[in-house]
Amino acid sequence: MGDWPGSDLSDEELDVAYNVRRKSGTEAMNLHLARYKTESEQAVAGLPGHPGVVYDETSGERLDVWGIDDQALRPVFVFFHGGYWFALSREESSFMARTLHEQGIATVVPDYTLAPKATLEEIVRQARAVVAWVHRHGREHGLDPDRIVVGGSSAGGHLTAMTMVGGWQQDYGLSEDVVKAVMPISGLFDIRPVTRIYVNQYVRLDLERAAALSPALLPVGARCPAVFVVPENDGTGFLEQSRLFQPHWEAGDLMVVPGRDHFDVVLDLGDPDSTVGRTLIDLVRSV
Repeated sequence: MGDWPGSDLSDEELDVAYNVRRKSGTEAMNLHLARYKTESEQAVAGLPGHPGVVYDETSGERLDVWGIDDQALRPVFVFFHGGYWFALSREESSFMARTLHEQGIATVVPDYTLAPKATLEEIVRQARAVVAWVHRHGREHGLDPDRIVVGGSSAGGHLTAMTMVGGWQQDYGLSEDVVKAVMPISGLFDIRPVTRIYVNQYVRLDLERAAALSPALLPVGARCPAVFVVPENDGTGFLEQSRLFQPHWEAGDLMVVPGRDHFDVVLDLGDPDSTVGRTLIDLVRSV
């Protein structure tokens, strides 16, 4: 399948580049994950919304809608959680909802069936089904179907990119430009390295399937505004992924966030005074 990011590295070197649990340390990672849960609970307490809505009849998966306004449709930020496609859920992933609500923006946080119960092809299908649901049913839930912004962290950054690329929208009856802007955080855009790291025990990819599921190797389609966020202290593989994909997209900015790592950078989405938080608000308002 030719050269790909890290194809010249040993298995040990690839693990160093992509094993962010190893880089951050288990204790620090667990502290950040606990913050995801606590800050999400605090963010949505008393917030107007529609939790637990089934968005995909095939899988039965659900999403939460937060931060709506009964008086007007709101632009919506759809956030796909990380966890290397095999961990986490929407319960830990709404920590930005209150901040966005205060800025006139609604938040949609979906679950997707985790690997290995679901294949990565199925997980991608579900991510696209989320976008289709927002476009078709957004109005009845306080969402503006013409102002959809998508973001996600790590594996969620990959899913974000799989909604950016072209060639899938027609199957869902959507226009190529249904996604108006994107913010992948620590995204994975050429996932062929996954075939040689520990994550593959869950997603079980070979090089051919990994290539078919790599946004960097798929048709670009309608380029929308994009901000590719990656923390300064991320794994080197994630840094390289964003640095390679951003020029390929030809319509986005690369933001390297100083002092942040793979796990804490995403929490900045809930801080309107942070560079990442301000940038997200400005991105949504621009569409």
